[in-house]
Amino acid sequence: MATIALAWVLANPVVSAPIVGASKPRHLEDAAAALDITLTDEETAAIEEHYTPRNATGMSAADRPPAR
Repeated sequence: MATIALAWVLANPVVSAPIVGASKPRHLEDAAAALDITLTDEETAAIEEHYTPRNATGMSAADRPPAR
């Protein structure tokens, strides 16, 4: 399931750099396998049916303290 989720993230033009947390070698293998998956429009629609976009949160560059 994580491979399909990552394939969706990789196909999403809003995401410029997905963050993959891998604690085991198979996690990297699953992430790499996502590069070979192309989701159909129907598959993408099925995934996005339950997805609710949210605004990004956290510190923006303007909010960060100056570097030392």
